[in-house]
Amino acid sequence: MAREVISTGNELAAKAAVDAGVRFFGGYPITPSSEVMHVASDLLPAVGGTAIQMEDEIGGISAALGASMTGTKAFTATSGPGISLKAEQIGLGFIAEIPLVIINVMRGGPSTGLPTRVSQADIGQAKYPTHGDYASITLCAGSLTECYTQTVRAFNLAEKYMTPVFMLLDETIGHMHGKAMLPDMEEVEASIVNRAQFDGDPADYRPYDVPMNEPAVLNEMFKGYRYHITGLHHGAEGFPTEDAQQCEYNIERLVGKINAVAAQNDGLDDLPDYEEVDMEDAEVCIVAYGSIALGAYEAVKKLRSEGIKAGLFRPIMLWPSPAKRIAEIGEKFGDKIMVTELNMGQYSDEIERIIKRNDFTRLLKANGRPIAPAEMVAKVKEMM
Repeated sequence: MAREVISTGNELAAKAAVDAGVRFFGGYPITPSSEVMHVASDLLPAVGGTAIQMEDEIGGISAALGASMTGTKAFTATSGPGISLKAEQIGLGFIAEIPLVIINVMRGGPSTGLPTRVSQADIGQAKYPTHGDYASITLCAGSLTECYTQTVRAFNLAEKYMTPVFMLLDETIGHMHGKAMLPDMEEVEASIVNRAQFDGDPADYRPYDVPMNEPAVLNEMFKGYRYHITGLHHGAEGFPTEDAQQCEYNIERLVGKINAVAAQNDGLDDLPDYEEVDMEDAEVCIVAYGSIALGAYEAVKKLRSEGIKAGLFRPIMLWPSPAKRIAEIGEKFGDKIMVTELNMGQYSDEIERIIKRNDFTRLLKANGRPIAPAEMVAKVKEMM
């Protein structure tokens, strides 16, 4: 039976982490994500977990990575400037294959930007948050309920693919206070994914000796299975190497375990990577995600009440993008697509890359203010 709660997006994300089995938070306060840390610091000790405020964002993610290395599910939370500071350690998470969830409650940027205003300008950052070659997984909540359900999913994906996973909220949805319908705890517990473990002879343990497009198998520390963790390229046991063939294999596998698997399986798990509203008979398609999608729902209703058959496509997993479905939408709607987002077109560029045309409409805003349904309605009418 579903649980009905009144809460904010930030609070629900922290609650989801605890319900997903997380027992460690390491971070540093920053607007507009601080409530995630505040709630985690209340909830974790009650279940035997730990929440620690470090000296800065770098210390926060370092502590969380260390906790994850011991087999403890861990996360950190911040906003765009904090992600910038965490970038080097995010790279360590990618190359060493340490599962971690990073919650980013987006605000206006760059630099200090607009700390108390809404933005979706960290979309590109979530795809490439650090230097080098790798593939990232990024989920984006489109409702208060999804602040909870997609956060649970983020931890499952991190454990399954042994990688940092980004969970995006934005200032509006993070601070929005309202009703959310949460799955019951039995359903949540049944869905939980834990990282694979090697249970053979410790002498045979090779954590990084795995097939192409498969994640590493990192056993918990202090259990008798010895291996090395480094930010350098490494061989089967984790010790540094500059062997050209091994280094190429490492990178191809890091990218392939996410991008190749997603392309082959049309997603990374059994949960939907997107939502569609009134798309069956639609003649014009609005593409929106995050809090802006809440206004897009209203815009679709208004347009249909006025005789314009509009539909909504809302990506939930932004990276890797649901490219197959986006390509189909491009074929069906052509130039009758409107992408609306709170940045200068970061996801619009992904749409253009996939559908191979740039004559669709973009409704963008980057001044820290939301896009109202009436603005979306007016823009669609200009297209017709």
